[in-house]
Amino acid sequence: MSNMIYDNALLRVYDGLRRLCDYAGKDDDWCDELWQELLHDRQLYEEFVYYLEHHVPGDLVKVRGYSLTDLYVWQLEQYNLRGDSGKHTAYCNKEQMLLQALLMLAQMKKNPDSCLGKLDRGAGMDKI
Repeated sequence: MSNMIYDNALLRVYDGLRRLCDYAGKDDDWCDELWQELLHDRQLYEEFVYYLEHHVPGDLVKVRGYSLTDLYVWQLEQYNLRGDSGKHTAYCNKEQMLLQALLMLAQMKKNPDSCLGKLDRGAGMDKI
């Protein structure tokens, strides 16, 4: 008999991530990159678990005042700019935007200055 211990909760969270990545059209490599970030940062992991359980960001993690919700909204704005639609359409995959925001939050925790420039600059012609 082996002495392996399985963490069922960890497996369920990983399964949830895989399912969201599949739905969002993210490939295995992208999903694995985010999973590694979650495994190495307990706060990000808890943020993701909160999202899985409530289907809304918990904003448990903040980097220089920016939360997951802030990054999610920024991702939506970027989608709107790329699609030149002015608003997120029915075709906008909001799960994809959330996952991208979560990875951005992980990157911000490591190197805040690299992302803050994008966030502080703002984009879009309708901003004065």
